[in-house]
Amino acid sequence: MKHNKISIIQRITYVIFLTLIVNACQNNQRVKNHSNQGNLAKTLTQKLSEVKPKDSNTLNLPHSSEKNNNDMARSNLEPIKKSFKKTIKPMYKSHKTQAILSKKYMVAAANPLAAEAGLSILRAGGSAVDAAIATQLALNVVEPQSSGIGGGAFLMHYHSRSRKIEAYDGRETAPAAATPDMFLTAEGSRAKFHDVVPGGLSVGIPGVLRMLELSHKAHGKLPWNRLFEPAIKLAEEGFKISPRLFALLRIDRHLKKFGPTKNLFFDAKGYTKPIGTVLTNQTLAQTFRLIAKEGAEAFYTGEIAIDIVKAIQKTSINPGRMVLSDLADYKAKKREPVCLFYKIWLVCGMPPPTSGGITTLQILGILQNKKIETLQPTSIESVHFITEASKLAFADRNKYLADQDFIDIPVNTLLDPGYLLKRSKLITKSKTMGKAKAGRIKYKNSDRLTEHQSKEGKSTSHFSIIDAEGNAVSMTSSVENAFGSRILVRGFLLNNQLTDFSFRPTINGKPVANRVQPNKRPRSSMSPILVVDGSGKFLMAIGSPGGSRIIGYVAKTLIATLDWKMNIQAAIDLPHFINRNGITDLERETKLELLADKLQEMGHFVKIRKLTSGLHGILVHKDGTLSGGADHRREGVAVGD
Repeated sequence: MKHNKISIIQRITYVIFLTLIVNACQNNQRVKNHSNQGNLAKTLTQKLSEVKPKDSNTLNLPHSSEKNNNDMARSNLEPIKKSFKKTIKPMYKSHKTQAILSKKYMVAAANPLAAEAGLSILRAGGSAVDAAIATQLALNVVEPQSSGIGGGAFLMHYHSRSRKIEAYDGRETAPAAATPDMFLTAEGSRAKFHDVVPGGLSVGIPGVLRMLELSHKAHGKLPWNRLFEPAIKLAEEGFKISPRLFALLRIDRHLKKFGPTKNLFFDAKGYTKPIGTVLTNQTLAQTFRLIAKEGAEAFYTGEIAIDIVKAIQKTSINPGRMVLSDLADYKAKKREPVCLFYKIWLVCGMPPPTSGGITTLQILGILQNKKIETLQPTSIESVHFITEASKLAFADRNKYLADQDFIDIPVNTLLDPGYLLKRSKLITKSKTMGKAKAGRIKYKNSDRLTEHQSKEGKSTSHFSIIDAEGNAVSMTSSVENAFGSRILVRGFLLNNQLTDFSFRPTINGKPVANRVQPNKRPRSSMSPILVVDGSGKFLMAIGSPGGSRIIGYVAKTLIATLDWKMNIQAAIDLPHFINRNGITDLERETKLELLADKLQEMGHFVKIRKLTSGLHGILVHKDGTLSGGADHRREGVAVGD
């Protein structure tokens, strides 16, 4: 390697850091005996040796056999660590890299209370789909900014006996009165994204409940109404506002414009309810009781539907076009998953209208030709190859992918090994290709389409579940932007998913695949993934929130697990590096920052960012043991028996 200078600087920095820590321990009056000082210094020395790079580009990553026994040292030295934040970038934030293990069943979800709700259903003999319903409903209560019955979702299901994978589409649709120019200004220019997010115009017909009901009819074991009990209890008894929810409420500039929403989240003086405040939602509990009793039909017809349409049409901020028939006519869809043989595994994802499945699989398929398994996880080579592959996949995504019910999509060609090999040859070792162009694919109307990437919000949630029979669910759900449209109806927030459409219907006279059309589903990046081995035996479920960065988060975690043999938690914790055919994003406060200069020399346009994924996954080992991982960047946990 040619980075000895950086490596030497790192070594010097480690020595200085360790020396100062030992000195601090010796002078700290709170440390009352020399034995504790010695143990603390020894522990830190061991820890530094574990994470010290072999060279400037390669990190020693913890594996499943390694134990994280530094909680005491980490907490005692937090003030010292903060003072050295700019000198040494921690590879992982304060979070263990050892996966949670269980034997029977498991839930990995974005909130501990939601994970426990799903686990309670598994303990009662429920299926993975049963637990998914309970988990999603609980997330509606405790993580209202991210998902709920007012939004949409995609669910991947693995059936253990048949070894069959199914894809359920609960994506929102545009109302029948939607028009291609609905997000253009009076002058014909593109509206500003955040100007049209709040209010009724951005609301798509919600699909979560229809999708959950469809999957429950196929794979449920417990009664529908039983699955609502944990969420009803949470809504009635309340939960403590977390630091993350508090922070999101505090910075939002639209919530207070909507009366019911303001009343739920803010006090009488208009201040954000403090961290730790018990937040109840009696109205949502009543809504859940009605749907539990009458089924999803109670949401799409009757009083709830009337209230939804009224709120959308009557709001003073961007009134919308949804009518009662839009809700009544909505249907969730069971689709064929998209799959790719990646080395010895079959990786399957959701088909369009989400771009997540195909784009994630394309990244893997391109890298299949680059021997990525021989590289170190955070080396310059790994970051370069993966981000270049991502550029190529995103170029195809932006031109060809949208709602498959409205446009022809060359799925077979996009995932063809020969096509992906050809695309991989555009990647060179020493220099970036710059902005990638979509592959030239000839099929019906292909010449008419133009490339365009729409803006996507990041308020989404993902969870993975496996039940006692080995059935598994990988589900991603969303209201799009944080708190969606900000419109609260009967205790739940409505989505703003229509802003996932491309605002410009045409560019240079050519139509955009993801343009607005009546009853169309907007393109998504949600990427719930299931992985099986060559015999069809379940191996892994994974997914994440994060807007269009979801694709990069998920692809990185798959590579880390399958190619680099990391345990599921270490793979999730691995620092993020992403390129959506433009900027190469490197995760802030990680070792990846050391690669920025070299990447820029190779032609990358680099930005250091906070990359807040919410990866939650489950991996099955050869002996049947389940290991679960949850993303420390949010509030998730993995739980099981």
